[in-house]
Amino acid sequence: MAEKKRRGLGKGYGSIFLDNAIEQFDGGPKTVNLSINEIEPNRSQPRQSFDDESLAQLSDSIKLHGVIQPLLVRPIPDGGYQIVAGERRWRAARLAGLTQVPVVIRELDDSRAAQYTLVENLQREDLNPIEEARGFKRLCDEFSYTQEEAASIIGRSRSAVANSIRLLSLPDEVVKMIEDKALTSGHGKALLSIQDEKLLVATAQKILQHGLSVRDAERLTRNADKVPSGGRRAKKRNPFYDEAELALSQSLGRRVKLTRSANRGSLQIEFFDDEDLLKLIKIFENEVD
Repeated sequence: MAEKKRRGLGKGYGSIFLDNAIEQFDGGPKTVNLSINEIEPNRSQPRQSFDDESLAQLSDSIKLHGVIQPLLVRPIPDGGYQIVAGERRWRAARLAGLTQVPVVIRELDDSRAAQYTLVENLQREDLNPIEEARGFKRLCDEFSYTQEEAASIIGRSRSAVANSIRLLSLPDEVVKMIEDKALTSGHGKALLSIQDEKLLVATAQKILQHGLSVRDAERLTRNADKVPSGGRRAKKRNPFYDEAELALSQSLGRRVKLTRSANRGSLQIEFFDDEDLLKLIKIFENEVD
């Protein structure tokens, strides 16, 4: 496993004012002013879109107070500087008509710069759920973070990170609905309980068409694929098992499936990797003890 450097990646931001507040990077190195035209954005950053209204509000704040929180940039071989953290402030500063912005210049390799950029964006609250999920997945896949480590550095629970990444397993059409804010991440999590892809997409379209809430979507998806291939509806099962299934899913932060026959039942619990399976084992061992 590759060595991971994680210290000094900063803290999260709570509002537009805090977005324009002071943050120190690794002990507060010297801040300098650079021409805004010397700086270019990072094309590989997880944020793919910027809300125009929010950007305009931040621009108004910058007109009044200036850019209080410096951007973090790194020199690039062809000359100039690339944004590592603070593209939103850079865009807002341009809107505000500034010609210079305060920056902290750091010599960072591609890997370190990518981690700074990912963490800064994931700590924000205005990424759409799919951008966030891709960011978490990239931390785990490219930088060898475990889900628990990713959760810790962002200030989330491990189950929240796991559930976020699971959204990427939805069909592309449904992922696009969430990305376009037609459906919420809550709708996406409810849809993950449907095994059949065509039925999943059809159910997503039904949720969208009728403007169903997340709770209504959970009710709709709970029995969505419990129809045998012959076309006859399965015998209605005891709602106790539906509630138990939902409670276990929420408690464990993963998909759970309960089936019950006349003489026995089975419990299927999703896990994400070997480490996650070991954590499940420890959970059950502690419960038994």
